[in-house]
Amino acid sequence: MGKRIFLTGLTASGKGSVAHEIALRTGGEVVAADSMKIYREMDIGTAKPPAERRAQVPHHLMDFMDPAEDFSTGEYVPLALKAIEGIEARGRQVIICGGTALYLNALLEGIFHGPRADWALRSALEARAEAEGLGALHGSLAARDPAAARKIHPNDGRRIIRALEVLELTGRPMTELWKGPSLRLEPGSFILAGIGWEREDLYRRIDTRVARMVQAGLFEEARALRQRPGGLGRAALQCIGYKEIFLGEDLGQGREEIVARIQQRTRNFAKQQSTWFRRFPVLWIGAKGDLQPAAAADQIIEMARDAADRRG
Repeated sequence: MGKRIFLTGLTASGKGSVAHEIALRTGGEVVAADSMKIYREMDIGTAKPPAERRAQVPHHLMDFMDPAEDFSTGEYVPLALKAIEGIEARGRQVIICGGTALYLNALLEGIFHGPRADWALRSALEARAEAEGLGALHGSLAARDPAAARKIHPNDGRRIIRALEVLELTGRPMTELWKGPSLRLEPGSFILAGIGWEREDLYRRIDTRVARMVQAGLFEEARALRQRPGGLGRAALQCIGYKEIFLGEDLGQGREEIVARIQQRTRNFAKQQSTWFRRFPVLWIGAKGDLQPAAAADQIIEMARDAADRRG
C-alpha cells in the first residue's frame, strides 16, 4: 500500500478492533503505541487484544516490560522505528495503533537525545506542582528557558516537568537539545487516522467497557498484580483501574463505588486526550451507534491508498 497507517483515538473508541480489521485485509502487523500495554500481566486493565486476535495478527511492543519497571518515551521511539523497519522488510503493511499522546507526539515530531529520567527529581517537581500549581512551574521554565516555555502549553505538566528536569540534569535548556538530531517517522510516510465519537456516545462506551472489564476479572487481576514480587512500578501504577481498586479497597469502599470511580476517571482521561489530539493533524472517521470495525477499516485503507497515489 505504500503508506503506513497510524490509527489513534480516545480511550474506548474501538481503534484496536479497527486496526485488527485493517491488518486482516492488508496482511499487516500492528505496532502498539500504548504506554500501558507494554506491561506483562496487565491484560484486562489495559484492554489488550484477546489472544485469538494476537494469534491472527502479529502485535509489536506489547507485553515486553515487567510491571515493576519504568519505561520512557525516549526508549519507546527507537523500538517502534525498529519494529516498523522489520515489518516493511517482510513486505507487510505497518499499522501503528494507540492513544498515548506522548508516543504519538514523539513519533511525529521526533525526540532528542536527552538524559534519562530522574524519578526522584520528577517526584519533587510533581510535589511542587501539586502544592503551587502548574503555573508556578511554567513560570520557572519561562525564566530559565523562555523558548521552551513559549512552545509548551502551561497546562502540559509532563512536558513542563521534563523541560525543568533537563535543565537540572544537564544545565542546558531543552531548546538547545531540540536543535540536535531526532528520531521520528519520516514526514509523508504515513496517514494519521482516528476513530471519533460524540462525547456522550464515547462516555457510554467507556462505562460499558469498564463494566465488562470488571466481569472479566479486573479486581482479581489488580489484586494479583499488587501481590506479585516487585509489585507495580511508578509508571504502571498510573494505569486507570488498578490504582482506584487499590485505594478503594484500602478505604473499605464497596465494589460499586470503586467501579463508578474508575468510570469517572476514564471519562476525565478521555477529556485530557481530546485536548492533546487537537494539536495533531488527525483524519477523523466519525462513528455512531455500534461501531462497525470492518467498514471503518475499509474507509481507512482507501484513505491510505489515495494518499499513496497522490504521493506518486
